[in-house]
Amino acid sequence: MKLFILTTILSLLSFTTWSMDYQSFTSKADKFFITYVKEGLVDYKRVGTSKQEIEALYAAIGEMKLDGLNDFQKQAFYINAHNLIVIYWVTKHYPLKSPLDDSGFFDKVRHQVAGEALTLNMLEIKKLLATYQDARFHFALACAAKSCPPLASFAFKAETLDKQLNERTAAALNNSKWLIFNEKTNQVSLSKIFDWYKKDFNAGSKTTIKWINQYRKNKISEKASITFYEYDWSLNER
Repeated sequence: MKLFILTTILSLLSFTTWSMDYQSFTSKADKFFITYVKEGLVDYKRVGTSKQEIEALYAAIGEMKLDGLNDFQKQAFYINAHNLIVIYWVTKHYPLKSPLDDSGFFDKVRHQVAGEALTLNMLEIKKLLATYQDARFHFALACAAKSCPPLASFAFKAETLDKQLNERTAAALNNSKWLIFNEKTNQVSLSKIFDWYKKDFNAGSKTTIKWINQYRKNKISEKASITFYEYDWSLNER
């Protein structure tokens, strides 16, 4: 019994006193997503039963040092940080039916991210979209809602970032429930993400459909009519 208790204590300490370097953070984040995320849905209730894990990761996000990291490492860190903060904040206020039930979830509540006080919107726009101008981020970032692109069950890593972003983008754009294309009527119903962030997808003289077709197996006609379906803000809970 004493050995069991000692082992448990050491296990908990390992999650709260580990080195705050990029590699350690990424490794522990990866294990966290593998454990709690499945088919794009999060087991928030289970996360809440072992809060020390998400709390340790949240603390690490605030204390992370980015000096010396390259752009790929910074991008991977910011994506993982964003997604972990979303899960942390939902868990902190659980049970919620929607992230919108917590006022200021995205645009008012500030979190410590590598020494900066940022809202989730600031983290998404300032640190990722505006800096790196890559619309694929929209398919990697969590929003805790069912209409958000399915959340990955792994951490993003610098050495495989481009491949991971391509795969997450393709997974969403080839999902017939997320992007609805009626070939007979030549109509496509898109997530409002494409309306809210239109400039991201139309950069470089691309149309929205041209951008989408880069990742589609079955291409959509350039002449297809576009509509946007209502966003379901219900919690993406397992």
